[in-house]
Amino acid sequence: KKKKVADRILPQRVRDLVPESQAYMDLLAFERKLDSTIMRKRLDIQEALKRPMKQKRKLRVFLSNTFYPAKPDAEGEEEGNVASWELRVEGRLLDDGIATKHDSHKTKRKFSSFFKSLVIELDRELYGPDNHLVEWHRTLTTQETDGFQVKRPGDRDVRCTVLLMLDYQPPQYKLDPRLARLLGIHTQTRPVVINALWQYIKTHKLQDAHEREYINCDRYLQQIFECPRMKFSEIPQRLSPLLLPPDPIVINHIISCSGPDHKKTACYDIDVEVDDTLKTQMNSFLLSTASQQEIATLDNKIHETVETINQLKVQRDFMLGFAKEPQSFINQWLESQCRDLKTMTDVVGSPEEERHAEFYHLPWAGEAVCRYFYGKVQQKRAELEQALSVRNT
Repeated sequence: KKKKVADRILPQRVRDLVPESQAYMDLLAFERKLDSTIMRKRLDIQEALKRPMKQKRKLRVFLSNTFYPAKPDAEGEEEGNVASWELRVEGRLLDDGIATKHDSHKTKRKFSSFFKSLVIELDRELYGPDNHLVEWHRTLTTQETDGFQVKRPGDRDVRCTVLLMLDYQPPQYKLDPRLARLLGIHTQTRPVVINALWQYIKTHKLQDAHEREYINCDRYLQQIFECPRMKFSEIPQRLSPLLLPPDPIVINHIISCSGPDHKKTACYDIDVEVDDTLKTQMNSFLLSTASQQEIATLDNKIHETVETINQLKVQRDFMLGFAKEPQSFINQWLESQCRDLKTMTDVVGSPEEERHAEFYHLPWAGEAVCRYFYGKVQQKRAELEQALSVRNT
């Protein structure tokens, strides 16, 4: 049987008998408020989880190069006979107090997972047009790695440029310079750009007063979109040519092959967006069932207790009624049982009253007899008419 909220409410008579039960009713009222608050918060969390939740973190990029001088005693064209250098590009998220506390149990992200592509451009004069570029691009089957390394022969300092293209999730776009100046946005996601454009339209009252689906472009929007007016539904299509790939992060570095230290390291900090740790906690809160099972168990106990209280109240009323006036109580109880028995057996009328002659001298008896005979006469007439019609045919 499905439990109802009303089954947990104590009857007014029980509350009158036990004044302390008002505390239980106050708890029920507080529980209803708490349940409505929790339900509202759960809906808010569900809506929040539909939106991307990101937080800014610092990614420290380490560019280290190691120089391997030629060995004078090496013979032939062995590897040690030629001077070379090795460049390593690595990085890690800088720990902060909040992030470390929540991420200590999670696997740390690989360095390559932050980027869509990486290009290392070496000095073209030293390595020629065919060997001066080292490229890595993300594919569907890419295996994440903690770093990249490049090894080349040479004993001279080399100028190199490292181009890092961040892997934005959701994708971000660089705005056309004119649109960027108008909206005050350089690089953002498509929904944020559309929302900023809508705020600009509302602020400058560019929506047509009669045809609400149209926008009357001011001189700035006319220069950007090259039209005097446009529909709301056309905005995403007209925005597409104005959304460009974001600029890569450019690091100019010199690979040093001189000096007493063979290994040299440079550090660069860049801002990256990572999933907010709060999102995981919110999701686990929605999926947690341990507390719900405990609450359901306690609810069942409350229902059983209230049902027991109601049964005891019925027993108490029965005993008190019998103790005060035994004779009248027994008569009322027998009449009640008689009515219940009639209901259960579908008995019509009152056989006990019909046994007495006074029953047939009541005011309604004369009219009842007339109606009875009238019904019988009509029944006989119908039967005769039917018999005559059958005989005539």
